[in-house]
Amino acid sequence: MNQMTALHRLATWDKAGRYIFTLGDLAKVFHEDSPKTLQEGVNRLRRQGVLEGVARGIYCYAFSRTSDPHRLERIARTMRRGEYNYVSLESALSEYGAISQIPVDRLTVMTTGRKGTYRTPYGTLEFTHTRRPVRDLVTRMRDIGRPIKIATPAAAWADLKRVGRNTHLVDTEMLNGQD
Repeated sequence: MNQMTALHRLATWDKAGRYIFTLGDLAKVFHEDSPKTLQEGVNRLRRQGVLEGVARGIYCYAFSRTSDPHRLERIARTMRRGEYNYVSLESALSEYGAISQIPVDRLTVMTTGRKGTYRTPYGTLEFTHTRRPVRDLVTRMRDIGRPIKIATPAAAWADLKRVGRNTHLVDTEMLNGQD
């Protein structure tokens, strides 16, 4: 793949609102013959500043014109594609005003996928695994028009206690009036 073709294809996807890709996504975008050729092309685009590696196997189109305050959520969704994910724990409780500290560069996500903490150029993603059945998870989250759903206040509080996190900063009176 040459740089002009890559820029054209990535710009087309960007106009459609897609600028975060896995290596598998890029294989479909560039139609390369072999995995080795694809990886060499991606490495070349990274050196040229067209693609930015944000996590292992996750790339961001560096010239994206999409202004997105939820970029970290999009990266999280791409990293755990095929799993149930929702913003919870300190991130959700902070949004509900139940914790006075605002996690500026960290997003805490509950997932049915594997746990892990990943540093990206846009902040740190912390995935915490949950074993709850999917039918229970669906009732614990809200869709508020963002890339990842968010836990209800009660669910975020229960998740925080369940995983054994620090609970002394939580204003439980604030939580009682939320749901």
